[in-house]
Amino acid sequence: MHSITIHSDTVRSVEALLREWIGLDTQTLGSAAIERAVRMRMKAIGTPDEHDFLMRLGSDVAQRDQLIEEVVVPESWFFRDPQVFDFIRRSIAEIAVRPGRGPVRVLCVPCASGEEPYSLAMALLDAGLAASQFHIDAFDVSHAALSRAAAGRYSVNAFRAADLSFRERWFRADDPCAVLDERVRQSVHFAWGNLLDASFAAEQSPYDFIFCRNLLIYLTTDARRRVEATIDRLLTADGLLVLGAAEPAIMKGPWRPAAGHSMFTLQRGSSTPSRTSAADVVDGLRDSATVRPIRALPAASRPATAWLAAAHGDEPEGMPKALPTAAVVAQPTGPGDLETILSEASSLANAGRNAEALEVCLRHKQQAGSSAALCFMMGMLHQSVGDLDRAEVCLQRTLYLDASHEEALLALALMASQRGNGSLAEQYRQTAARVRARKGTP
Repeated sequence: MHSITIHSDTVRSVEALLREWIGLDTQTLGSAAIERAVRMRMKAIGTPDEHDFLMRLGSDVAQRDQLIEEVVVPESWFFRDPQVFDFIRRSIAEIAVRPGRGPVRVLCVPCASGEEPYSLAMALLDAGLAASQFHIDAFDVSHAALSRAAAGRYSVNAFRAADLSFRERWFRADDPCAVLDERVRQSVHFAWGNLLDASFAAEQSPYDFIFCRNLLIYLTTDARRRVEATIDRLLTADGLLVLGAAEPAIMKGPWRPAAGHSMFTLQRGSSTPSRTSAADVVDGLRDSATVRPIRALPAASRPATAWLAAAHGDEPEGMPKALPTAAVVAQPTGPGDLETILSEASSLANAGRNAEALEVCLRHKQQAGSSAALCFMMGMLHQSVGDLDRAEVCLQRTLYLDASHEEALLALALMASQRGNGSLAEQYRQTAARVRARKGTP
């Protein structure tokens, strides 16, 4: 069984099935990852016959689910991007105390092993809300991930946030794991569900908040359209949609930033982006007022992908040459810790204060120089106000400093698609697939 040869026709057949089942754009993972998953499943069921394997996939739902488990490996941790939870916690707390208000309803999909919905539940309970004031539903296509979520047992890998004080409040040690408090576990309702199914959550009441982070960037165009239609059906008229930082541009319907020019939250409204550059806004802000410093939140870890491909690939090639970033004169301040600067900029942006967020980044850049993380943040800030030219420059600079920065590659692919340059978008996506494959386990 160790010498199984997988032919390209078989890989293409499996890729077609994955597109049909879960809307996966397999190019974001790469054929090597799909081939590895096929080989692992064929070994697991003890068949060297590719035709037999394909027949089983087509007729056995359990085999289909197990292949999906092999391909879709959730990567998450508690309070990933803490500024997101801080913003949503404040938003929910404000709604929950309104007279006559019922429980605030939240949907998390996909939910992986429960880290995201549990983080939200902990944040709300820490804010003083009673469990009866909110309702969290969490869905995923992975049965294994849902089983881990239900168990509420987590390894050290789930605790990567800079501020881990929540672990002392809500977990008990059971070496080598940490076990989640029952009050938090009872606050989240888990179920299997596929966003591409027309009947997904059909019996559920609309939600005030929907978390759908870092999924759209891995779906085909048709799957994105179907997911957006489902989200539109499930979100209340004034509800908020929470996405990954690079994903708002994917949404085609009438959406607008929920908090000024927020990097991650959308609500229904005009989808026409502002063409005012963030640099121009900073200049205007500097002329009219002094930026007040704010308390920095705990540093956020760099976002990871929601899908991991465990296979080797080639070195990234064809990287764009670095271009000079746009310079904006700012009053010098101390450089500070990069993680603190990024967290402060994220918090400002997510409060709709993009101009101040960009100025924080520019001050740090002047004092301490460029870094991949800083350039990526600046690229996202420019993109969030519709300044694609400056965003592209910053993202290219990100790749110059870190050729394996997968999020920058995917953001550039999306930008190229928006501009109608399909061949360049494909180049960026293929490079991202090779980067992901190299990060995987052989």
